Amino acid sequence: MSYETIRRWCIRFGPIYANRLRKRSGPGGDQWFVDEVFVRIDGQLRYLYRAVDQDGQVLDILVQTRRNSKAAARFFRRLLKRQGQAPRRLITDKLPRYRPAHREEIPGAVHDSRQYANNRAEVSHEATRQRERRMRRFKSIGHAQRFLAVYGTLQNLFAVPRHLMRAKYYRTFRARALIQ
Repeated sequence: MSYETIRRWCIRFGPIYANRLRKRSGPGGDQWFVDEVFVRIDGQLRYLYRAVDQDGQVLDILVQTRRNSKAAARFFRRLLKRQGQAPRRLITDKLPRYRPAHREEIPGAVHDSRQYANNRAEVSHEATRQRERRMRRFKSIGHAQRFLAVYGTLQNLFAVPRHLMRAKYYRTFRARALIQ
């Protein structure tokens, strides 16, 4: 079996597996942390929008060519469609383009853009950056969108909810995972 065979399996079965996991996981939390980050794809800057709930679970990822209020509104519409419910609180950074999109798409949510409030979303980009370096960048927008949508869902599955357990249980859990 070659690496190419495994890559083809991932391309074919990854989205199917991720969709099933998304349906089984149910809706996310009632606080959404939204952030965007620059990603260089095929030599051009693109924008990766990501939404994370208060437990650190990745809700959705979308790669866009622009960073304006129209792109933010598109991401919010997609997020609302996938989650099936609006959040109680929407936390973003101070990018002014989020305000019109918030007013248009999620008017019932409280919008918070205080300094440091969005750190949970900022930290969630780290795993993507590490993966991007290992893969030596993304080659196209479609490739990045397909991979990151599956990767975000699988990351939710294997991420240990550290904030919900005591340190000794966490250490035991991680030790068991490393043995297997």
